[in-house]
Amino acid sequence: MDGPVAVTGAGGRLGRALLESLGGRAGPGIGWSRPGFDLDDPTSGERLLERDRPRVVIHAAAWTDVDGCARDPELAHKRNGAAVGALARACAARAASLVLISTNEVFDGQLRGRGYREDDAAAPINAYGASKLAGETAAREAFRAAGVGGVGDAVGAGDADGAGGAQGGAALWIIRTAWLFGPPGADFPARILAAANRLPPGALLPGVIDEVGSPTLSSDLADAIVSLLATAPPGIYHLVNGGMASRYAWAERVLARFRGGRPGLQAVSRSQFQRASEPPAWAVLDASLAASLGIHLRDWEAAFDAYAVGSGASEQ
Repeated sequence: MDGPVAVTGAGGRLGRALLESLGGRAGPGIGWSRPGFDLDDPTSGERLLERDRPRVVIHAAAWTDVDGCARDPELAHKRNGAAVGALARACAARAASLVLISTNEVFDGQLRGRGYREDDAAAPINAYGASKLAGETAAREAFRAAGVGGVGDAVGAGDADGAGGAQGGAALWIIRTAWLFGPPGADFPARILAAANRLPPGALLPGVIDEVGSPTLSSDLADAIVSLLATAPPGIYHLVNGGMASRYAWAERVLARFRGGRPGLQAVSRSQFQRASEPPAWAVLDASLAASLGIHLRDWEAAFDAYAVGSGASEQ
């Protein structure tokens, strides 16, 4: 990975972790965030590309308010779909590679027994997933139209255009992840602790048992992305911590670590929560393709334990 690397969404959970990982392994990254980089301004990426001349852009910015996306799917498409297309066209025109961060929510969650692989058919069930899939499609179309690298329709390793495509080797990686946690802000562990702190004495905290996913620590994901760019051909990759958990099991581990297992949990179905956006019931991703290329993420329990040691989450 030669030359400067820019990171959109530099103030967010993954953006901060990426800049830290880049600084330790590939030289300082260039952080792009609002107001300079704005998903509502499709020309902002082009201006920053002209100013900073990065060799690679990692697009970690997105509108991730899934309920907000459900209430305003047009805005979701603008920010997570059309804005990606504009950035991809600007990158391709300047021979800059693009790394697009996507989500498990491009899948419908109907699969069982294994994680979703890169070549499984995408079929989002909510506006957020649909907008992110639109962004994936727009990025592929932009790179194909420019004839620079690109990404195959199915799986990452083995894209016909490959790394080192036309115009200086510019290429496209799409990286899907799931259930991201880590600083800063209100991630799942922090929300569980906040909810526990609000409970009256003796009350049970509801834990959803029928929503299962791949909890993924932001710093682990960032390190894996940087490693992937250094070693793997362009394409679609799934990167998550190993293993899986229900929301109930994850909340149980959070409470055990920070509050001695208190309060207790009450198993509930996700149908008991009224939300604008329906999440996929099965959010498990299979990261074996990346593992076959030497990119291994530890199990989510070990990642959570490491997070807990350095966490600022309240133990009260």
